[in-house]
Amino acid sequence: MRFVIAVFLILHGIVYLLYFGQSMKLFELRQGLLWPEGSWAFSPIFSDGTIRLLGGIFCIIGAAGFLFGGIGIFASQLWWRPIVMTAAVFSSVIFLLTWSGGMQNFGDKGGIGILINIAILVSLLIFHWPDFEF
Repeated sequence: MRFVIAVFLILHGIVYLLYFGQSMKLFELRQGLLWPEGSWAFSPIFSDGTIRLLGGIFCIIGAAGFLFGGIGIFASQLWWRPIVMTAAVFSSVIFLLTWSGGMQNFGDKGGIGILINIAILVSLLIFHWPDFEF
């Protein structure tokens, strides 16, 4: 089970790297997807270029948290849990702030990631699962 959870967290982090590529316009995750442009929180303040840069930086930070959390599980380190919880909260807040405000294509704009992060937080904080004995 340790292996599966560690790989899942690492893969979840890799998805954030894909959103980094989308944010920096290295490629499109889906044709016509403009995320993070049109952010309800940042568009009134920043230009689209600045929003893309911020989105890219935030995605790298979120990805690092999940990647390091997975590595921490492989290395039998207790610090994996607070890192993963922090990454889940941080990346969820970022996706909420960079959301365009519309429900259309919400999954492409981080909605599925937020649901996964909620599941991670519920399992860690409420059910105290998984409990690796190291």
